[in-house]
Amino acid sequence: MGCAISGSGLTPRTAAESRNTEDEAPARLTPDHIQLIKESWKVIQEDIAKVGIIMFVRLFETHPECKDVFFLFRDVEDLERLRTSRELRAHGLRVMSFIEKSVARLDQLERLENLARELGKSHFRYNAPPKYFGYVGAEFICAVRPILKDRWTPELEQAWKTLFQYVTGIMKDGYLEEERSKRNQTLTSGKERPDKRNTAI
Repeated sequence: MGCAISGSGLTPRTAAESRNTEDEAPARLTPDHIQLIKESWKVIQEDIAKVGIIMFVRLFETHPECKDVFFLFRDVEDLERLRTSRELRAHGLRVMSFIEKSVARLDQLERLENLARELGKSHFRYNAPPKYFGYVGAEFICAVRPILKDRWTPELEQAWKTLFQYVTGIMKDGYLEEERSKRNQTLTSGKERPDKRNTAI
């Protein structure tokens, strides 16, 4: 039943690892990765809604703390109710749409980076911290492996892991950029303005 992806690099970094992110090399997508992802996506997209639901039900099952980010699902304990939730289906489709857009931009990495950075910024506004980003990739892989059956290979798994590492790294940058921007806005707006009444001589 479980789909353990140990050593995948998709789980959130520990506090010590997060401090060293500047020293880490970003994930690199090779032409082989891109080809494997695109070929497998043709099969995956036929079950896009199913994959989205499976991915999030598994996410909430394996990492229940993630539900805290989702107001609508925060108090839902019944996984069957989640499986039939229109709201969860809609969110799963939004995430799958992002993955679809990512696959479509694999030959235009600058556009993919802009897309991922904006998504990271929006996750700051939703109060969905980067520590959860990696979980989605791991659950996506677990959801698509049975769909691809004998087409699933270690090379394909590595290609998808690399894509998610690449995208979540950029999302984290976007999140932190938005966080700094909001902090600077708060500091700027919080500075006292001189009292004009006391400036007259």
